[in-house]
Amino acid sequence: MSSKWNVKKDFTKEQHLSLDQKKKSIIKKAILTAALLSTVTFNLAFANEDSSKESFEKIYHVYLEDTYIGPVSEEEAVLEVIETKEKEASVQFDGMEVDAGSNISLVPEQVFSYQTNDSETIEKLNSELVVQTPAYALKVGDESIAYFKDEKDYEEALHQLKLQYVTEERLKQLEEAATKTQEELPKLKNDEIRMIEVSLLEDVSGEMTKANPSEILTPEAAVNYLKSGSIEKELYTVQSGDVLGKIAAKHNLSTAELLELNPDLHVDSLLQIGQQINVTVEKPLINVQVVYEKGKEEQIAFQTIVEEDPSMFKGEKKVTQEGANGKKEVEYIITGLNGTRTSTQVKSETIISEPVNRVEVIGTKVISSRGTGEFAWPTSGGYISSNMGNRWGEFHRGIDIARPSNYNITASDNGVVTFAGWDGTYGQKIVINHNNGYETLYAHLSEIKVNVGQVVPQGALIGIMGSTGRSTGTHLHFEAHKNGSYVNPLNLLN
Repeated sequence: MSSKWNVKKDFTKEQHLSLDQKKKSIIKKAILTAALLSTVTFNLAFANEDSSKESFEKIYHVYLEDTYIGPVSEEEAVLEVIETKEKEASVQFDGMEVDAGSNISLVPEQVFSYQTNDSETIEKLNSELVVQTPAYALKVGDESIAYFKDEKDYEEALHQLKLQYVTEERLKQLEEAATKTQEELPKLKNDEIRMIEVSLLEDVSGEMTKANPSEILTPEAAVNYLKSGSIEKELYTVQSGDVLGKIAAKHNLSTAELLELNPDLHVDSLLQIGQQINVTVEKPLINVQVVYEKGKEEQIAFQTIVEEDPSMFKGEKKVTQEGANGKKEVEYIITGLNGTRTSTQVKSETIISEPVNRVEVIGTKVISSRGTGEFAWPTSGGYISSNMGNRWGEFHRGIDIARPSNYNITASDNGVVTFAGWDGTYGQKIVINHNNGYETLYAHLSEIKVNVGQVVPQGALIGIMGSTGRSTGTHLHFEAHKNGSYVNPLNLLN
């Protein structure tokens, strides 16, 4: 008889009848009271009187923990089930200590002739009996969610779970920091990290227990289970006509969530029939929170200060002070949950250098956009290198001015810039509408200093003389138009 299971002492017939009356109570407890465990003294007179008529037989009531399985006539049949279960488990789970009988109790009873259905009881026992092995349970609150072969594997699993979100080096750094006060810790350098906390949010504990050997997990398998809430990923095999949105909807996911579960896919991926896609929505059983400090050297952006100058024409602008960014050292406290940042807070901030503001001065003097009708010479001196009229088989529409004392080009009269840019053979060109029927044109410029829509006064700098477009040398091509017709600029210029 195996020492792992329990045999209770005999009932008398009178006790058997009592058992029938209180069967529910006995099944729930599966433990005999002291009265049932004590040796029963038979009423000899009663026994002698009936011995000529009938004889007693012994049967065994089988309990699996608190569950009544049924009666058997021979206890050896139960022992055989236990030994067979343990032998099979020993082969399947090599190296594990297995036990199939500790949860079985036999309650013997003396009865008159009684027919037991041993095969039915043994079959039921065989189907419900589960082999167990000593195990170390990982508990969240009061619930056991994973089993290990020993406490060492339990501790290793929790350690590896933390390593999913922080390096071994960081964990060691945390242990070292725990031995020092805040004052003893060195100042963080740029992009340097110091761990503050790596913790499990749930109430996690461990205890010795027993479990089905098939439930025993390695630390590696346990980490995947604790992270995702399932032992294995659920994979979907792509069928004909499948698209990402359809697959996602079928598994109560959004397309974005499906893509997040499958980093190798993107929204335009071409799916192949037979391709397997992960559709497992991870629901961590244990959440890992990581808190750390990070040092950062950051710029302080300068501001642009705009000042008005009534002596400058509106539209003119000059920079009197260039801006420069400042610099500061910031320490952040960053919190993450399961690898995802959840909050960032500033712990401290030290200014190394203040920013220097950029100062821009803009003109506010309003000028008339209507010309005076008196046109000024558009260059600083110079001479006419080519007159208006026929030239080289073509009509020259204006005059060319060359060899000035400097290359500044100025507006011949008040007006509004209607064109400022490149125009084929003219090269860089400016056109000013004087809003009095006149228009002037300045071509072959090397640089343009005004914008379309800008109001310019007579004598304002509008560009620099050059030789862009079809030009034989540095000069200004200057035209004048009246009501859309060409006029000789020499008839207008003072």
